[in-house]
Amino acid sequence: MGLVKSRAAALLGGVALAIVAQQGAVAQNVNATNITLLERLVIGAGTPKVAINTPQAVTVINQADINQAQAATTGALFANVPGVAIVGSQRQFGEAYNIRGIGTTENSSDGARVVINVDGAPKFNEQYRMGSFFSDPELYKQVEVLRGPTSSTLYGAGAIGGVINFTTKDASDFIQDGDSGALRVKTSYDSNGKGTLTSAVLAQQVTDTFEILAAGNWRRREDIEMANGKILGGSAFNTLSGLIKGTARFGDNEEQELSLSYQRWFSDAKDQAYAQTGTSASFGIIDRTVVDQTAVLRWENPATDNPWVDLKVNLTYSETTNDQTNHRFAAGGARTVIGTVVSPGQTVQADNDYGILLDTRYGYKTWQLTADNTVEWIGDGFENYLTAGFSASTQDRTATRTQTTIPLPAHPQGTENKFGVFAQNEFIWAEKLTLIAGARGDFHWVNSTTGLPNIEGSAFSPKIAAQYEITDNIGVFASLAHTERMPTIDELYSTALAVPAGGGRPGSAAKSTSLGLQKESANTIEGGFSLSGNDLLMAGDSAALKTTAFYSDLTNLIASNTANAFGGATVPYYGNIGKARIYGIEVEASYDSELLFASLAYGLTFGDNLVTNTPLTTVAQNKAALTVGIRNVEYDFDVGARLTIADKGRYSLENSARFPIDGTADAYATVDLFATWKPDTGPLAGTEIQAGIDNLFNADYRQNLAIDRSTGRTFKISVAKQFGW
Repeated sequence: MGLVKSRAAALLGGVALAIVAQQGAVAQNVNATNITLLERLVIGAGTPKVAINTPQAVTVINQADINQAQAATTGALFANVPGVAIVGSQRQFGEAYNIRGIGTTENSSDGARVVINVDGAPKFNEQYRMGSFFSDPELYKQVEVLRGPTSSTLYGAGAIGGVINFTTKDASDFIQDGDSGALRVKTSYDSNGKGTLTSAVLAQQVTDTFEILAAGNWRRREDIEMANGKILGGSAFNTLSGLIKGTARFGDNEEQELSLSYQRWFSDAKDQAYAQTGTSASFGIIDRTVVDQTAVLRWENPATDNPWVDLKVNLTYSETTNDQTNHRFAAGGARTVIGTVVSPGQTVQADNDYGILLDTRYGYKTWQLTADNTVEWIGDGFENYLTAGFSASTQDRTATRTQTTIPLPAHPQGTENKFGVFAQNEFIWAEKLTLIAGARGDFHWVNSTTGLPNIEGSAFSPKIAAQYEITDNIGVFASLAHTERMPTIDELYSTALAVPAGGGRPGSAAKSTSLGLQKESANTIEGGFSLSGNDLLMAGDSAALKTTAFYSDLTNLIASNTANAFGGATVPYYGNIGKARIYGIEVEASYDSELLFASLAYGLTFGDNLVTNTPLTTVAQNKAALTVGIRNVEYDFDVGARLTIADKGRYSLENSARFPIDGTADAYATVDLFATWKPDTGPLAGTEIQAGIDNLFNADYRQNLAIDRSTGRTFKISVAKQFGW
């Protein structure tokens, strides 16, 4: 841990001294022509503001970052975000998100602990040995990561880890001034797994007030090679995705906006590893057809001449289905059916643990309506913005089986209806002091579709935050938030039969429903400071630094009960058996000029299980990612490198349902290279070429929240061309 701490401290010290030395000489960004990472606009934390002036930890990933990453999966976009880790594997169906030690795979509770939205539509999938979000990076132009529970006010009680907001592309992102349409085509190749991407975006300004976008992507890859020379079986994929989006503007000054979008992601994968979250050959192979759909109808009326109206209404539909069929314990083996012998004394039955291997269609379907209005009051030396709104949603969790009518006990079916009301007030005094207070109340009604008792509950999430600009270049901020998370369908209704010992498994007692679960709660305090300056090393440059310290007390945590031995008393499947604390520091720093650019992302997180007095095993390794580069403005060329250093970390993973492996993940360091050429004049205007090398020195390591080892050295190249008319 000392290696990361000492190097990060030296880097931060240098940035801080440089900024403070200049802070008295110039006002923030008066002369700056280059925008740093921390000066990007944040729209998901209330009224729009730049990241450095937001009193919580937030990171904005923009279109340039997405292009440069050349990511094959959405998880690869977060390499430079402190406090965020991808858990699971590099397989297309195996990724889930972890923020500040909150978030694992195969855990339905993380649908509320870490909230994922696409254009405001909530996205989540939970299934054994599967990831939680299926999509393609090419569909998006921006991703916001809001860390910590402060965002619960706007996005729902229970967001203990935080919120990730994906924003899809718009036609106006491509149509240049003076044009009425654009076509952008792109192709990519990466050497590891011979991955390819073919992509096209068509944007058209149909009238002065109506635009439409259509985008399509075909992405494929063979099995990848890990740094240790082994092939990661079941990591090949072949996916199709698309987006169609229309936007109309109308009303006074054409400021009202109505948009309708639909996106679809599709994969028909044969002979896939059943265990997508990490290699576990004992689970065999299976065929999967996964479809993810999102539709969003959005209306905005800013009514700039009316301080009482700034209205936003969002109606969304989300559906994720997974048709899994033709399970076999080995390639070329017999299809698994009821009665298939797994080991001496154990066979596949519809209602036992092995029933998950039978042909099943899993699904999540969610409708949600949200609306909020902001009232502004601007006076002499102050501004006040009061936002109030509501959200209403209904989610169906299904598991349809073709070989039996017996419900699947480990994947219960049901409907969760939610209604939430919220209010947030933001007061700004003398452009120096910002005070934000908010509260949210959520109510849910959970109905089982298999005759089990219905459950009702409520949760409350208040917060208060403040930011003070000591000077134009120095600011401090702090927040205090409380949030509560209600139990999910899975946690309430899951059951399991007793399992006798056999096949190397010790066996366990039966587990019953957990209808008496209480809601989880978290109390979190955050604080930090920000520094910014410009004209530091050369005219027009900018630098910024933001440091956040946080501490969370988590109580009544819901976790799976450890069953008694076979023949013992039945226990509830889940219980309020967890109590923990998570604390740490997150740092983001950036520098940008016409010749040089650099950024630093540093996350230092600790977690303690206060029941067992042991370290939490869901906390990612402490990590620092330093990016440095040079650019040639005359030739529109950037080249750079990213150094990632991670400390040792504790891991707790399972290669079977009964044998946890505890230990220490080794420290590691990796180097990535990248280059961008984007000429804006001459015959190649509109062309963009991205090249990169991931894991340049082929470092072999395993992250503590992963089962599989690191991906081997990968060469990447992308070529895009845009045409306008």
